[in-house]
Parts: sequence; structure tokens; C-alpha cells
Amino acid sequence: MLKAVDLRKGKTVMYEGDLYVVHEASHVAKGNKRSYMQVKLKNIKAGNIQEVRFSVDDRLETPFMESKEYEYLYPEGDSFVFMDTTTYDQINISAELVGDAAKFMKANEQVTCQMHDEEVIALELPIVVELEITDTPPVVKGATATNQPKDAIVETGAKVRVPAFIEPGEKIRVDSRTGDYIERAKG
Repeated sequence: MLKAVDLRKGKTVMYEGDLYVVHEASHVAKGNKRSYMQVKLKNIKAGNIQEVRFSVDDRLETPFMESKEYEYLYPEGDSFVFMDTTTYDQINISAELVGDAAKFMKANEQVTCQMHDEEVIALELPIVVELEITDTPPVVKGATATNQPKDAIVETGAKVRVPAFIEPGEKIRVDSRTGDYIERAKG
């Protein structure tokens, strides 16, 4: 059982007999009134999203989820192809399920898939990914880390805000959850 106050994006829960993934969760506290959790749940089978309000003390059942390692291979139509790293079986995962993670996935990237009854429910990238800068405005003379950041395009096509001194061809480390620049990659 999981307390409603512990709900986070990506968690899988049972609600009213169906399996849901938490799409958004925010803790709301208004003055002297009791606080609550405002949660958007996505029904895994039906695909619809519903907004639900839970008391912070409400408890939700968490189904047994198996974690499996997969390797991203390539995009195919409106899905992505992944390979099981132990059996070498390939599976297709819909672009809708992959979501924003697609912006930071490159070939051979290791991902963790949450499985329920042999079906992929959620996909997690490593928290930090290394990506190469493919395009960015030229370096400004005298630029320091404290100057205004600039837009850069990484090898996956995603746009990342980077410090002014970063040049095309450099590898950077990016937080895959937020898309924020962390640092230059070492080596």
C-alpha cells in the first residue's frame, strides 16, 4: 500500500479496480483546511486521463511490477524498437508510452521498463544521459559560465539550454527528467 502523499509521476497504482499510471501529482495545502493530493491518473488499458483528489492519508494499492532492462535500437513508424538485454528478444513500444523520454534516447541507450503481466507499463531512462551537441551558435569571446545560456541541438534532435562556451561536437550531460544541462561530459 502506498500513501497518497507519496504519489509521484510514473508510479503505477490500482484505483477502482483498474491499473493507472500517475501522470501528474501535486500536494495542495490551503490555509487552515486539510491538505490533499491533486492527481492525474492515466488508465493503462483505456488510455483516458482522469483527475482525482485524494486525502494525504488515503492509501492506494501498488501492483507487483517487474523491472526489466532493455536496449533502445531504433524508431519504427509511431513506435520504438527495444531489445531485451538477456534474451535478445525485440519489442515495439508505442511513442505515446515512451513520451518525452524519446527526446533523450539514442541508439544503444539502456532503459528500464516496468512490466505488469508481461506488458510494458512505463519506461525510465537513466537520470543522466550523455549527448553530443550537433548545432549551437558560435562561442562568444569572453563568455563565462555566468553569462546567459543559449539554445543547442543535441544528437537526438532535442533542444537544450547550455552555457555560452559550449561548442558543436562537445558532449554534455543532461538530466533526462527535466532536459536541463548538468555539465560537460568528462573524457
